[in-house]
Amino acid sequence: MARIPSSSASDDELEEEDEEDEHRNLVPQNETKRPLPNSALEIGHLPARIGGRGFFSLKCCLLFLLLPAFLSLLIVVLLLFFYRGGSIGGANFPLDRMRESELRALYLLRDQQLGLLKLWNRTRSVALDVAAPPSSAPNSTSVRTDLAKAAAFDEFRSALFEQIKLNKKIQNALLSSHNVGNSSSSGTSDDNVFFGMSGPGVDVCRKVDRPASRTIEWEPKKDRYLFAICLSGQMSNHLICLEKHMFFAALLDRALVLPSPRFDYQYDQVLDIDHINECFGRKVVIKFDEFSETLKNKMKIDRFICYMASPPCYLDEEHIKRLKDLGLSFGKIEAAWPEDAKLKMQKKRIVGDIMPKFTSNDEVIAIGDVFYADVEEDWMKQPGGPLAHKCKTLIQPSRLIYLTAQRFVQTFLGSNFIALHFRRHGFLKFWKITGNQQVKEK
Repeated sequence: MARIPSSSASDDELEEEDEEDEHRNLVPQNETKRPLPNSALEIGHLPARIGGRGFFSLKCCLLFLLLPAFLSLLIVVLLLFFYRGGSIGGANFPLDRMRESELRALYLLRDQQLGLLKLWNRTRSVALDVAAPPSSAPNSTSVRTDLAKAAAFDEFRSALFEQIKLNKKIQNALLSSHNVGNSSSSGTSDDNVFFGMSGPGVDVCRKVDRPASRTIEWEPKKDRYLFAICLSGQMSNHLICLEKHMFFAALLDRALVLPSPRFDYQYDQVLDIDHINECFGRKVVIKFDEFSETLKNKMKIDRFICYMASPPCYLDEEHIKRLKDLGLSFGKIEAAWPEDAKLKMQKKRIVGDIMPKFTSNDEVIAIGDVFYADVEEDWMKQPGGPLAHKCKTLIQPSRLIYLTAQRFVQTFLGSNFIALHFRRHGFLKFWKITGNQQVKEK
Protein backbone atom coordinates (compact mmCIF):
# COMPACT_ATOMS: atom_id res chain seq x y z
CA MET A 1 0.00 0.00 0.00
CA ALA A 2 1.42 3.35 -0.95
CA ARG A 3 2.56 5.73 1.63
CA ILE A 4 0.87 9.18 1.70
CA PRO A 5 3.08 12.08 2.98
CA SER A 6 1.73 14.28 5.71
CA SER A 7 0.47 17.82 5.07
CA SER A 8 2.79 19.48 7.69
CA ALA A 9 5.92 18.36 5.91
CA SER A 10 4.78 19.70 2.56
CA ASP A 11 4.01 23.16 4.00
CA ASP A 12 7.55 23.50 5.42
CA GLU A 13 9.09 22.73 2.04
CA LEU A 14 6.98 25.39 0.26
CA GLU A 15 8.04 28.08 2.73
CA GLU A 16 11.75 27.29 2.23
CA GLU A 17 11.41 27.62 -1.56
CA ASP A 18 9.71 31.04 -1.27
CA GLU A 19 12.51 32.35 0.95
CA GLU A 20 15.14 31.25 -1.52
CA ASP A 21 13.37 33.03 -4.39
CA GLU A 22 13.12 36.28 -2.46
CA HIS A 23 16.77 36.13 -1.51
CA ARG A 24 17.78 35.60 -5.14
CA ASN A 25 15.78 38.68 -6.27
CA LEU A 26 17.32 41.05 -3.70
CA VAL A 27 20.25 43.34 -4.83
CA PRO A 28 23.33 43.18 -2.63
CA GLN A 29 24.11 46.39 -0.76
CA ASN A 30 27.82 46.42 -1.61
CA GLU A 31 27.33 46.04 -5.44
CA THR A 32 28.30 49.07 -7.59
CA LYS A 33 25.45 50.76 -9.35
CA ARG A 34 25.73 50.80 -13.20
CA PRO A 35 25.93 54.27 -14.67
CA LEU A 36 23.18 55.54 -16.90
CA PRO A 37 23.87 55.58 -20.70
CA ASN A 38 25.42 58.83 -21.89
CA SER A 39 23.95 61.09 -24.52
CA ALA A 40 25.28 61.01 -28.09
CA LEU A 41 26.45 64.65 -27.74
CA GLU A 42 28.17 64.15 -24.43
CA ILE A 43 31.98 64.51 -24.58
CA GLY A 44 32.85 64.74 -20.98
CA HIS A 45 33.91 61.12 -20.61
CA LEU A 46 35.46 60.75 -24.12
CA PRO A 47 39.01 59.87 -22.95
CA ALA A 48 37.59 57.24 -20.70
CA ARG A 49 35.59 55.69 -23.55
CA ILE A 50 38.37 55.69 -26.10
CA GLY A 51 41.01 53.39 -24.89
CA GLY A 52 44.49 52.69 -26.43
CA ARG A 53 43.37 49.57 -28.31
CA GLY A 54 40.34 51.31 -29.89
CA PHE A 55 42.42 54.21 -31.26
CA PHE A 56 44.89 51.81 -32.92
CA SER A 57 42.10 49.82 -34.62
CA LEU A 58 40.59 53.06 -36.00
CA LYS A 59 43.90 54.09 -37.60
CA CYS A 60 44.24 50.68 -39.23
CA CYS A 61 40.76 50.92 -40.70
CA LEU A 62 41.45 54.37 -42.14
CA LEU A 63 44.74 53.17 -43.61
CA PHE A 64 43.12 50.16 -45.29
CA LEU A 65 40.38 52.37 -46.72
CA LEU A 66 42.69 55.07 -48.11
CA LEU A 67 45.41 52.77 -49.48
CA PRO A 68 43.36 51.25 -52.40
CA ALA A 69 42.06 54.68 -53.37
CA PHE A 70 45.59 56.09 -53.42
CA LEU A 71 46.90 53.18 -55.49
CA SER A 72 44.04 53.53 -57.98
CA LEU A 73 44.73 57.24 -58.37
CA LEU A 74 48.44 56.55 -58.87
CA ILE A 75 47.75 53.94 -61.57
CA VAL A 76 45.42 56.32 -63.43
CA VAL A 77 48.02 59.08 -63.34
CA LEU A 78 50.75 56.76 -64.62
CA LEU A 79 48.53 55.45 -67.42
CA LEU A 80 47.67 58.97 -68.53
CA PHE A 81 51.33 59.93 -68.38
CA PHE A 82 52.52 57.08 -70.59
CA TYR A 83 49.51 57.16 -72.94
CA ARG A 84 49.94 60.87 -73.63
CA GLY A 85 53.65 60.62 -74.30
CA GLY A 86 54.84 61.93 -70.98
CA SER A 87 52.58 64.98 -70.82
CA ILE A 88 50.37 65.21 -67.78
CA GLY A 89 48.38 68.06 -69.22
CA GLY A 90 45.29 67.47 -71.36
CA ALA A 91 46.16 69.82 -74.21
CA ASN A 92 46.78 66.99 -76.74
CA PHE A 93 43.78 64.81 -75.89
CA PRO A 94 41.56 65.95 -78.84
CA LEU A 95 44.46 65.47 -81.25
CA ASP A 96 44.98 61.89 -80.04
CA ARG A 97 41.30 61.11 -80.52
CA MET A 98 41.43 62.54 -84.03
CA ARG A 99 44.41 60.34 -84.92
CA GLU A 100 42.67 57.30 -83.49
CA SER A 101 39.61 58.07 -85.64
CA GLU A 102 41.81 58.40 -88.73
CA LEU A 103 43.36 54.99 -88.11
CA ARG A 104 39.92 53.48 -87.65
CA ALA A 105 38.69 55.07 -90.88
CA LEU A 106 41.73 53.78 -92.78
CA TYR A 107 41.10 50.29 -91.44
CA LEU A 108 37.47 50.38 -92.63
CA LEU A 109 38.48 51.77 -96.02
CA ARG A 110 41.02 48.99 -96.38
CA ASP A 111 38.30 46.38 -95.78
CA GLN A 112 36.03 48.11 -98.28
CA GLN A 113 38.81 48.19 -100.86
CA LEU A 114 39.45 44.46 -100.52
CA GLY A 115 35.74 43.77 -100.99
CA LEU A 116 35.59 45.94 -104.09
CA LEU A 117 38.64 44.25 -105.57
CA LYS A 118 37.17 40.79 -104.99
CA LEU A 119 34.01 41.92 -106.78
CA TRP A 120 36.16 43.31 -109.61
CA ASN A 121 37.86 39.93 -109.99
CA ARG A 122 34.47 38.22 -110.24
CA THR A 123 33.46 40.58 -113.04
CA ARG A 124 36.63 39.59 -114.90
CA SER A 125 35.79 35.89 -114.60
CA VAL A 126 32.21 36.25 -115.86
CA ALA A 127 33.02 38.70 -118.66
CA LEU A 128 33.08 35.88 -121.21
CA ASP A 129 29.71 34.57 -120.05
CA VAL A 130 27.89 37.76 -121.03
CA ALA A 131 29.57 37.99 -124.42
CA ALA A 132 27.27 37.57 -127.38
CA PRO A 133 27.16 33.94 -128.62
CA PRO A 134 27.71 33.19 -132.28
CA SER A 135 24.59 33.55 -134.36
CA SER A 136 23.80 32.93 -137.98
CA ALA A 137 21.23 35.75 -137.93
CA PRO A 138 23.02 39.02 -137.07
CA ASN A 139 19.77 41.00 -136.75
CA SER A 140 17.94 38.49 -134.55
CA THR A 141 16.26 39.42 -131.26
CA SER A 142 18.62 37.22 -129.25
CA VAL A 143 21.66 39.08 -130.56
CA ARG A 144 20.15 42.44 -129.61
CA THR A 145 19.37 41.14 -126.12
CA ASP A 146 22.90 39.84 -125.67
CA LEU A 147 24.37 43.15 -126.82
CA ALA A 148 22.18 45.01 -124.32
CA LYS A 149 23.37 42.73 -121.51
CA ALA A 150 26.98 43.22 -122.53
CA ALA A 151 26.54 47.02 -122.54
CA ALA A 152 24.94 46.96 -119.08
CA PHE A 153 27.74 44.75 -117.77
CA ASP A 154 30.40 47.12 -119.14
CA GLU A 155 28.60 50.03 -117.46
CA PHE A 156 28.61 48.16 -114.15
CA ARG A 157 32.34 47.44 -114.43
CA SER A 158 33.02 51.10 -115.17
CA ALA A 159 31.03 52.23 -112.11
CA LEU A 160 32.81 49.66 -109.93
CA PHE A 161 36.19 50.87 -111.13
CA GLU A 162 35.24 54.47 -110.26
CA GLN A 163 34.32 53.38 -106.72
CA ILE A 164 37.70 51.67 -106.32
CA LYS A 165 39.46 54.86 -107.42
CA LEU A 166 37.33 56.96 -105.02
CA ASN A 167 38.23 54.63 -102.15
CA LYS A 168 41.92 55.03 -102.95
CA LYS A 169 41.60 58.83 -103.07
CA ILE A 170 39.99 58.89 -99.62
CA GLN A 171 42.81 56.79 -98.20
CA ASN A 172 45.40 59.13 -99.72
CA ALA A 173 43.57 62.14 -98.27
CA LEU A 174 43.67 60.65 -94.76
CA LEU A 175 47.34 59.78 -95.11
CA SER A 176 48.33 63.13 -96.61
CA SER A 177 48.69 64.81 -93.20
CA HIS A 178 51.27 62.19 -92.20
CA ASN A 179 53.33 62.41 -95.40
CA VAL A 180 56.45 64.49 -95.60
CA GLY A 181 56.64 66.74 -98.65
CA ASN A 182 54.12 67.72 -101.25
CA SER A 183 50.79 65.94 -100.66
CA SER A 184 49.67 66.48 -104.24
CA SER A 185 52.00 63.72 -105.41
CA SER A 186 49.73 61.09 -103.88
CA GLY A 187 47.08 61.38 -106.57
CA THR A 188 45.29 58.31 -107.83
CA SER A 189 45.46 57.40 -111.49
CA ASP A 190 44.27 54.38 -113.44
CA ASP A 191 47.79 52.95 -113.45
CA ASN A 192 48.42 52.94 -109.69
CA VAL A 193 44.92 52.43 -108.30
CA PHE A 194 45.70 48.73 -107.67
CA PHE A 195 49.35 49.27 -106.72
CA GLY A 196 50.41 47.66 -103.46
CA MET A 197 47.18 45.75 -103.00
CA SER A 198 47.32 42.14 -101.89
CA GLY A 199 45.18 39.87 -99.83
CA PRO A 200 43.03 36.75 -99.90
CA GLY A 201 40.99 36.60 -103.07
CA VAL A 202 42.64 39.70 -104.58
CA ASP A 203 44.00 39.15 -108.05
CA VAL A 204 44.72 42.46 -109.74
CA CYS A 205 47.65 43.60 -111.82
CA ARG A 206 48.95 46.94 -112.92
CA LYS A 207 48.58 47.92 -116.53
CA VAL A 208 51.42 46.81 -118.76
CA ASP A 209 52.11 47.58 -122.36
CA ARG A 210 51.55 44.50 -124.48
CA PRO A 211 54.15 43.78 -127.10
CA ALA A 212 53.02 44.54 -130.60
CA SER A 213 51.43 41.50 -132.25
CA ARG A 214 53.20 40.09 -135.27
CA THR A 215 50.49 39.32 -137.80
CA ILE A 216 50.19 38.86 -141.54
CA GLU A 217 47.33 39.61 -143.90
CA TRP A 218 45.53 36.72 -145.55
CA GLU A 219 44.78 37.86 -149.08
CA PRO A 220 44.37 34.86 -151.39
CA LYS A 221 45.15 35.25 -155.04
CA LYS A 222 42.45 34.36 -157.52
CA ASP A 223 42.27 30.66 -158.42
CA ARG A 224 45.09 29.67 -156.07
CA TYR A 225 44.30 26.96 -153.52
CA LEU A 226 45.94 24.97 -150.75
CA PHE A 227 44.28 21.57 -150.24
CA ALA A 228 44.15 20.69 -146.51
CA ILE A 229 45.13 17.15 -145.46
CA CYS A 230 45.02 16.24 -141.74
CA LEU A 231 45.38 12.61 -140.63
CA SER A 232 47.04 12.57 -137.17
CA GLY A 233 44.91 11.65 -134.17
CA GLN A 234 41.31 12.62 -133.58
CA MET A 235 39.34 15.85 -133.88
CA SER A 236 41.54 18.00 -131.61
CA ASN A 237 44.68 17.18 -133.60
CA HIS A 238 42.86 17.80 -136.87
CA LEU A 239 41.76 21.26 -135.72
CA ILE A 240 45.36 22.16 -134.81
CA CYS A 241 46.45 20.89 -138.21
CA LEU A 242 43.82 23.08 -139.91
CA GLU A 243 44.99 26.11 -137.93
CA LYS A 244 48.55 25.59 -139.19
CA HIS A 245 47.21 25.12 -142.72
CA MET A 246 45.64 28.58 -142.44
CA PHE A 247 49.04 30.03 -141.57
CA PHE A 248 50.65 28.34 -144.59
CA ALA A 249 47.81 29.48 -146.86
CA ALA A 250 48.26 33.09 -145.69
CA LEU A 251 52.02 32.93 -146.32
CA LEU A 252 51.50 31.51 -149.81
CA ASP A 253 48.54 33.82 -150.68
CA ARG A 254 46.15 30.92 -151.28
CA ALA A 255 42.61 30.03 -150.24
CA LEU A 256 42.27 26.97 -148.02
CA VAL A 257 40.18 24.05 -149.32
CA LEU A 258 38.56 21.86 -146.65
CA PRO A 259 38.63 18.12 -147.41
CA SER A 260 35.54 16.14 -148.30
CA PRO A 261 33.55 14.38 -145.52
CA ARG A 262 34.32 11.13 -147.34
CA PHE A 263 38.02 11.69 -146.64
CA ASP A 264 37.99 13.48 -143.26
CA TYR A 265 35.56 14.99 -140.73
CA GLN A 266 32.69 17.14 -141.92
CA TYR A 267 34.25 20.41 -140.80
CA ASP A 268 31.34 22.63 -141.82
CA GLN A 269 29.32 20.97 -139.02
CA VAL A 270 32.14 21.48 -136.52
CA LEU A 271 33.42 24.97 -137.35
CA ASP A 272 31.61 28.17 -138.22
CA ILE A 273 33.10 28.62 -141.70
CA ASP A 274 31.04 31.73 -142.49
CA HIS A 275 32.36 33.38 -139.32
CA ILE A 276 35.98 32.81 -140.41
CA ASN A 277 35.36 34.43 -143.80
CA GLU A 278 33.55 37.36 -142.17
CA CYS A 279 36.51 37.96 -139.85
CA PHE A 280 38.81 38.49 -142.86
CA GLY A 281 36.24 40.26 -144.98
CA ARG A 282 36.86 37.94 -147.93
CA LYS A 283 36.59 34.30 -148.99
CA VAL A 284 39.62 32.58 -147.46
CA VAL A 285 38.18 29.13 -146.59
CA ILE A 286 35.98 27.13 -148.96
CA LYS A 287 34.27 23.77 -148.66
CA PHE A 288 35.09 20.82 -150.88
CA ASP A 289 31.73 21.07 -152.65
CA GLU A 290 32.45 24.68 -153.67
CA PHE A 291 35.94 23.67 -154.78
CA SER A 292 34.60 20.84 -156.95
CA GLU A 293 31.98 23.11 -158.53
CA THR A 294 34.63 25.71 -159.34
CA LEU A 295 37.05 23.27 -160.99
CA LYS A 296 34.31 20.89 -162.20
CA ASN A 297 36.05 18.07 -164.09
CA LYS A 298 39.56 19.50 -163.63
CA MET A 299 40.12 18.61 -159.96
CA LYS A 300 43.84 18.04 -159.72
CA ILE A 301 46.56 18.63 -157.15
CA ASP A 302 49.28 20.14 -159.31
CA ARG A 303 52.09 19.79 -156.73
CA PHE A 304 52.32 17.52 -153.70
CA ILE A 305 55.12 19.06 -151.58
CA CYS A 306 55.33 17.24 -148.24
CA TYR A 307 56.39 19.15 -145.13
CA MET A 308 56.89 15.85 -143.26
CA ALA A 309 59.45 13.60 -144.93
CA SER A 310 58.76 10.26 -143.23
CA PRO A 311 56.30 8.98 -144.15
CA PRO A 312 55.81 11.50 -146.97
CA CYS A 313 52.90 13.80 -146.04
CA TYR A 314 51.80 11.16 -143.48
CA LEU A 315 49.87 9.48 -146.32
CA ASP A 316 49.41 5.73 -146.58
CA GLU A 317 47.99 3.69 -149.46
CA GLU A 318 44.48 3.74 -148.06
CA HIS A 319 44.28 7.54 -147.88
CA ILE A 320 45.87 7.91 -151.32
CA LYS A 321 43.09 5.68 -152.67
CA ARG A 322 40.45 7.81 -150.90
CA LEU A 323 41.80 10.96 -152.52
CA LYS A 324 41.58 9.37 -155.94
CA ASP A 325 38.04 8.19 -155.24
CA LEU A 326 37.07 11.85 -154.75
CA GLY A 327 38.02 12.52 -158.37
CA LEU A 328 41.36 14.12 -157.52
CA SER A 329 44.41 13.40 -159.61
CA PHE A 330 47.98 14.22 -158.58
CA GLY A 331 51.49 13.50 -159.64
CA LYS A 332 54.52 12.43 -157.67
CA ILE A 333 54.56 12.98 -153.90
CA GLU A 334 57.88 14.55 -152.90
CA ALA A 335 59.34 15.86 -149.64
CA ALA A 336 60.48 19.45 -149.21
CA TRP A 337 63.42 18.32 -147.00
CA PRO A 338 64.25 14.67 -147.82
CA GLU A 339 67.09 14.71 -145.30
CA ASP A 340 64.57 15.02 -142.44
CA ALA A 341 63.53 11.39 -143.01
CA LYS A 342 66.57 10.27 -140.99
CA LEU A 343 65.83 12.56 -138.03
CA LYS A 344 63.88 11.50 -134.95
CA MET A 345 62.95 15.08 -134.06
CA GLN A 346 61.68 17.65 -136.53
CA LYS A 347 63.77 20.74 -137.10
CA LYS A 348 62.38 24.14 -136.25
CA ARG A 349 61.54 26.10 -139.37
CA ILE A 350 61.03 29.79 -140.00
CA VAL A 351 59.30 31.71 -142.76
CA GLY A 352 62.59 32.09 -144.56
CA ASP A 353 62.83 28.28 -144.81
CA ILE A 354 59.24 27.80 -145.96
CA MET A 355 58.81 30.37 -148.70
CA PRO A 356 61.50 29.05 -151.12
CA LYS A 357 60.24 25.46 -150.77
CA PHE A 358 56.47 25.97 -151.10
CA THR A 359 56.11 29.07 -153.26
CA SER A 360 54.60 28.02 -156.57
CA ASN A 361 52.47 29.39 -159.38
CA ASP A 362 50.50 26.14 -159.65
CA GLU A 363 46.75 26.37 -159.20
CA VAL A 364 46.36 23.71 -156.47
CA ILE A 365 49.06 22.47 -154.11
CA ALA A 366 49.07 20.22 -151.02
CA ILE A 367 51.64 20.00 -148.20
CA GLY A 368 50.22 17.02 -146.28
CA ASP A 369 49.70 16.71 -142.53
CA VAL A 370 51.42 19.53 -140.57
CA PHE A 371 50.24 18.69 -137.03
CA TYR A 372 53.83 17.97 -135.95
CA ALA A 373 55.31 20.89 -137.91
CA ASP A 374 57.42 23.14 -135.68
CA VAL A 375 57.02 26.46 -137.47
CA GLU A 376 57.41 29.92 -135.87
CA GLU A 377 56.22 28.71 -132.45
CA ASP A 378 56.26 32.15 -130.79
CA TRP A 379 54.37 33.61 -133.71
CA MET A 380 51.78 30.84 -133.79
CA LYS A 381 51.09 30.88 -130.02
CA GLN A 382 50.81 34.62 -129.50
CA PRO A 383 47.42 35.95 -128.26
CA GLY A 384 45.08 36.32 -131.20
CA GLY A 385 47.13 34.08 -133.47
CA PRO A 386 49.45 34.96 -136.37
CA LEU A 387 46.74 36.19 -138.77
CA ALA A 388 45.34 39.72 -138.88
CA HIS A 389 41.54 39.75 -138.55
CA LYS A 390 38.79 41.90 -137.05
CA CYS A 391 37.16 39.35 -134.72
CA LYS A 392 37.81 38.62 -131.07
CA THR A 393 37.90 34.87 -131.75
CA LEU A 394 38.70 33.55 -135.20
CA ILE A 395 37.95 29.83 -134.87
CA GLN A 396 34.77 28.99 -133.00
CA PRO A 397 32.35 26.05 -133.05
CA SER A 398 29.22 26.00 -135.11
CA ARG A 399 26.06 27.29 -133.49
CA LEU A 400 24.66 23.77 -133.19
CA ILE A 401 27.65 22.68 -131.08
CA TYR A 402 27.49 25.87 -129.02
CA LEU A 403 23.82 25.36 -128.15
CA THR A 404 24.34 21.64 -127.46
CA ALA A 405 27.16 22.37 -125.02
CA GLN A 406 25.13 25.11 -123.35
CA ARG A 407 22.09 22.86 -122.87
CA PHE A 408 24.28 19.98 -121.66
CA VAL A 409 25.87 22.11 -118.93
CA GLN A 410 22.51 23.53 -117.86
CA THR A 411 20.85 20.09 -117.77
CA PHE A 412 23.50 17.84 -116.20
CA LEU A 413 25.79 20.20 -114.26
CA GLY A 414 23.73 23.19 -113.14
CA SER A 415 24.64 26.80 -112.47
CA ASN A 416 28.01 26.05 -110.83
CA PHE A 417 29.61 25.20 -114.20
CA ILE A 418 30.12 27.37 -117.26
CA ALA A 419 32.17 25.01 -119.45
CA LEU A 420 33.15 21.38 -119.82
CA HIS A 421 35.79 19.78 -122.04
CA PHE A 422 34.71 16.56 -123.75
CA ARG A 423 36.73 14.76 -126.35
CA ARG A 424 34.60 13.67 -129.28
CA HIS A 425 34.91 9.98 -128.41
CA GLY A 426 34.00 10.57 -124.77
CA PHE A 427 31.03 12.75 -125.68
CA LEU A 428 29.59 10.16 -128.08
CA LYS A 429 30.24 7.39 -125.56
CA PHE A 430 28.33 9.33 -122.90
CA TRP A 431 25.28 9.71 -125.11
CA LYS A 432 25.44 6.04 -126.10
CA ILE A 433 25.42 4.91 -122.46
CA THR A 434 22.67 7.39 -121.55
CA GLY A 435 20.56 6.29 -124.52
CA ASN A 436 20.89 2.60 -123.60
CA GLN A 437 19.82 3.32 -120.02
CA GLN A 438 16.74 5.21 -121.19
CA VAL A 439 15.80 2.34 -123.51
CA LYS A 440 16.12 -0.18 -120.66
CA GLU A 441 13.96 1.98 -118.37
CA LYS A 442 11.23 2.11 -121.00
